[in-house]
Amino acid sequence: MNAAGASAPAGRERAARRPPTASPSASSSRFWSAVAVDGSWKELARSCVAQLAPAGRDADLGFLYVTDAVSGHLPELLKYLRENTGVQNWTGSVGLGICTPHRAVFERPGIATMLAALPADSFQVFRLASASAAFDPYDPQTKSWIARRKPVRGIVHCDPRRADLNETIAAAGAGSSSILVGAASSARQTLVQIANGVVEDSLSGVLLTGDVPAIVGVTQGCSAIGPTRRITRAQGNVILEIDGRPALEAFAADVGELQARDLHRAARQMFVGFPLHSGDENDYIVRYIFDIDAERKCFAVSQTIAERSDILFCRRDAQSATADLERMLKAMKLKLGGAPKGGLYFNCIARGPNMFGPDFEELQRVRDILGDFPLVGFFGNGEVSHNRLYYYTGVLMAFT
Repeated sequence: MNAAGASAPAGRERAARRPPTASPSASSSRFWSAVAVDGSWKELARSCVAQLAPAGRDADLGFLYVTDAVSGHLPELLKYLRENTGVQNWTGSVGLGICTPHRAVFERPGIATMLAALPADSFQVFRLASASAAFDPYDPQTKSWIARRKPVRGIVHCDPRRADLNETIAAAGAGSSSILVGAASSARQTLVQIANGVVEDSLSGVLLTGDVPAIVGVTQGCSAIGPTRRITRAQGNVILEIDGRPALEAFAADVGELQARDLHRAARQMFVGFPLHSGDENDYIVRYIFDIDAERKCFAVSQTIAERSDILFCRRDAQSATADLERMLKAMKLKLGGAPKGGLYFNCIARGPNMFGPDFEELQRVRDILGDFPLVGFFGNGEVSHNRLYYYTGVLMAFT
């Protein structure tokens, strides 16, 4: 076994062997994180419990992210953590990879956990009772808590197979008047989430009141390669005209002469972005092009399109992703004024080792710029920020 707290090759699992980190701040919120890699689910759980011992019995909320190789044992794992930490409220997800304070873990059994000691009655773990935006999505107990405590933000985990996922996220945000962040599960086997139990085909998570302050940053994995344009004619998910001319002509003009020689190939390498006009020029949702019609000079994207909406073309590459990550982290550092007390990082599976290398330098940059703090998360199949579903992004929630 190569688990946190056990012997490991020098330099390979340093993050897994580190003791849990808690903020020295006197704030009423405190966080501790632990990670374990390579072993049976029980060996990994024992290692995490040992690392989390400094939390004592102060913590009251747990975050749990596991790799695909461990997901089949989630019921037993969750029971073990409850019994041995004393924390009864848990939320989390399965991912093809997990995030730790120092590196990412892929293709191996791994667990990333974080315990939080939060102000009394400042959170509510939930699972949506209804997935339809036409109905109040919350169960009576959660609705009562929302009315009484008025949450301001939420952390969500969801099933990417849902056809109504965008609507479900919007309904969850509207029903709680909260800003939601999180990600969709990713797995080769079973797509599950954790909400005081193992759940499927759902959106679940935890709602937080203003007593648990945090800031959120979004970093793009795709950079714009042309100007922002206007969709002047569309039908369903097919873009017919951009700036009054055939959509494929606008696409060819922005991707460049070399790419335009083979538009089918270019469509596999390029993406479309839809600006959100949030005041941040880097804030746009990215969707992929899945079909082009050379005869009609149009193309289809993975989203229903509204005419008169803005569009830009973009490409995914490590250099632009690294530059945007630096931009996000430096902006967050200015707001924080010091290291966060704890953090959650929700990352797109497409931003994994293929973009940032086998040692996954992205998480190291988070630590270099923001400092050493408890951090966990996972690599998902879509990321959530401000009640919208993104792709190819990293979403960082930093507790202050």
